[in-house]
Amino acid sequence: MKTVRISDATMKQTAEGFQLSFKEKIELAKLLDRLGVSVIELEGITPSRVDALRIKSIAAAVKDSIVAVPVELGEDTAEKTWEALKDAKHPRLQVAASVSSVQMEYVHHKKPEAMLAAITETVKVCCRFCADTEFIADDATRSDPAFLAQAITAAIDAGASTVTVCDAAGVMLPEEFSGFIQNLYQSVPKLEQVVLGVSCVDSLSMADACAMVAVGKGAGEVKCAAYPINNVNLSNVVRLIAAKGGSYDVSCGVQVTQLSRIVEQIFRMCQTLRSKSSPFDSGVQEDSGIFLTAHDDADAVAKSAQRLGYDLSEEDIQKVYEAFCVIASKKEKVSERELDAIVASAAMQVPPTYMLDTYVITCGNTISSTAHMKLHKNGQVLEGVCVGDGPIDAAFLAIEQITGCHYELDDFQLQAVTEGREAMGQTVVKLRSNGKIYPGKGISTDIVGAGIQAYLSALNKIVYEEAEA
Repeated sequence: MKTVRISDATMKQTAEGFQLSFKEKIELAKLLDRLGVSVIELEGITPSRVDALRIKSIAAAVKDSIVAVPVELGEDTAEKTWEALKDAKHPRLQVAASVSSVQMEYVHHKKPEAMLAAITETVKVCCRFCADTEFIADDATRSDPAFLAQAITAAIDAGASTVTVCDAAGVMLPEEFSGFIQNLYQSVPKLEQVVLGVSCVDSLSMADACAMVAVGKGAGEVKCAAYPINNVNLSNVVRLIAAKGGSYDVSCGVQVTQLSRIVEQIFRMCQTLRSKSSPFDSGVQEDSGIFLTAHDDADAVAKSAQRLGYDLSEEDIQKVYEAFCVIASKKEKVSERELDAIVASAAMQVPPTYMLDTYVITCGNTISSTAHMKLHKNGQVLEGVCVGDGPIDAAFLAIEQITGCHYELDDFQLQAVTEGREAMGQTVVKLRSNGKIYPGKGISTDIVGAGIQAYLSALNKIVYEEAEA
């Protein structure tokens, strides 16, 4: 029985209100890997350190699935992409090219001959880095059949091991798409040597059916999305293959028993309603359950800090270890959440650029939370007023309004450090800028005040490092 690869492209989708944070993308990849999808497709690299870090982090987190990342056609991005992807257990590079005459001119500004040369060269470069290279023929169903055959043949000759054809318009009915795949195998005999993939847009609500008839005609990979905006629905295709795969003598490796539960988790993650300006991009994170003891050395503490996302200098590692030893001598275990607080208080200390002057918060169950904030910067008083989804959200938004900068809130922690009615609250805020995490810590009997202190502490570290760069 032939195994059909299920390739998930959820992270490549873009739409109004659909946005995942750095941590959510890593978590999504882990869920898909656990589900058993064959391929997890990621967004490519733009000139940003964050993109490379995102790919590296997901590559390290995925254990069984292929991790696929696109390379720009004719651009010198293959080496940079491979550097980020190379540690994946099963890496794949993708080369996408528009093959219809209109899209060739509009997207790539190339004539057919130049397009064939660019496909050949880019695929060859990718194959030098990665044995698993995929050629994706965008808009294949609206291209000239003779040119499409030439493009696919050129990609296969250059070393592509998977060729995917796309119905980017989504206008084909199942019987039309079936004929298209059949004609493709007849016009390109070399397709028998590689895996043929299909990708269909769901404009006519026929994408799932088109994907299934393509499988019946020999396609070995289907591009889906666990959270489908306008794509083949992963859940539907997996269930169709489970129910009717025997008719085509095919199966897929997706865990059907876990399908509903994991897809529901992915839907919840992708449908989270966020204000476009809210600092709470990721929510509060759960403790991993990992802990350290007094027997752990500086190297173990440094590795735990790195696992939390910190990129510490040798000097900061030593400061963190000394502070850790003081805490570890007084208690049996030090959790990673406590290590967060240690890093926030001991490492990356800088002169404050922004200092709190005053804040006034109004909130209640019948009114929106409002924050009126005043900060000092270089002897000048800066003022901001914002409405938020709760007092801390409003306070953070007011700070963002004053500074004119928005950073991803990677984590927000709050815990009591003393008991009683006048208990002290300790807050740790972790902001992410250019892929690097900056922690801040605040302590106060007022949890909003503690949160503001922590946010400003992390913010000052970002501002200081950017000024030094």
